[in-house]
Amino acid sequence: MEKKIIGRREKISLPDLELNLVWAKIDTGAYTSSLHAENLQLIEKDGKKLLSFQALLPGHKAFTGETVTFEEFREKKVKNSFGQAEVRYLIETTFELAGESYTAEFTLSDRSNMRNAILLGRKILKNRFLVDVAGHNLAKPYRSLVK
Repeated sequence: MEKKIIGRREKISLPDLELNLVWAKIDTGAYTSSLHAENLQLIEKDGKKLLSFQALLPGHKAFTGETVTFEEFREKKVKNSFGQAEVRYLIETTFELAGESYTAEFTLSDRSNMRNAILLGRKILKNRFLVDVAGHNLAKPYRSLVK
């Protein structure tokens, strides 16, 4: 498999969330990827539990204010940036990076005190990307390294 070179920060798109070219931090120290979510709610519709939320912070330039709903979700125990275990909701969605589209899991969390609203962890990166920590926004479809 061909591995693409990416930098420490990249612009990604999350089409299911109607987010286009939003900055994400690449974090090889984190296993799971994370997305900032506002107004998380569990709702019931037609006997099914649904998870609804707004992606990103209201002040973020890519914030749409639209509420998205996921029927498929689960809870996952993760360690936060301070090493404390917490339970977060986890969704599976599509993300686009370096001219490709991938399906990946994202936990939903409060990243309001973080510089980047989206974090890509090594579970997403494994066998797909090489990270050049000296650069950012390197994810061009033509920038790849043969295995």
